[in-house]
Amino acid sequence: MSVITVSKVLSANERHEALGVIEEVFVREKQWIREVEEQISANPGSDEEYSWFVARVGGRPAGVMRLHYDPPMELPESCHPTFEPGIELSTLRESGRYVEIGRFMIRHEYRRQYLVALRLMREATVEVLERDYTHFITDVFKGEEHSPLNFHTRVLGFEVIGSHLYGELNCSATRIILTLDLLKLYNSIKDSKSRIYQELTEGLRGHFERDFVKKRVLGPQI
Repeated sequence: MSVITVSKVLSANERHEALGVIEEVFVREKQWIREVEEQISANPGSDEEYSWFVARVGGRPAGVMRLHYDPPMELPESCHPTFEPGIELSTLRESGRYVEIGRFMIRHEYRRQYLVALRLMREATVEVLERDYTHFITDVFKGEEHSPLNFHTRVLGFEVIGSHLYGELNCSATRIILTLDLLKLYNSIKDSKSRIYQELTEGLRGHFERDFVKKRVLGPQI
């Protein structure tokens, strides 16, 4: 089996690799965007708002993920947002610090290798914990052929909080809004013997036990 590696996009070469994946998946295959150059800052290492990660299989770029720190929680009315009963944006904002997962894509030939997605998630989670964030939030397309909705909810424990009809990507599918409380996830899987969960938490136990749990005991540091 080819070695799977993940690195944060910091250099011009890593940016070029990530843009190549975006070009193949989001431009040519999905046709959700038209241009790729504006997706990643020309100097990604100095971008404090966004982080990008690129996964490689046997040295070949295979997947990409973007993190957006402190994203706006409100959606414009033109997106037609609706939320599940009992969900209030003010309560969400008070519950922790959020990072949005976006531009999460795997090239077609590697989609059956679930470790590519898990390694991207793991590396992203390392940075999120190191920067003292507590929750993920993301949109996934309902009914889209390669939507990770079932994997996110059934395996990773993301919770559906709402939906909206329109967004920045050129796709007609409804966007399902999901959130993930990282401490809640860790507490539910830390003793699991599942290879998936062991893969996801490898190297992260110290972050949760030493820093993250302590912060949650003291309350959200917002």
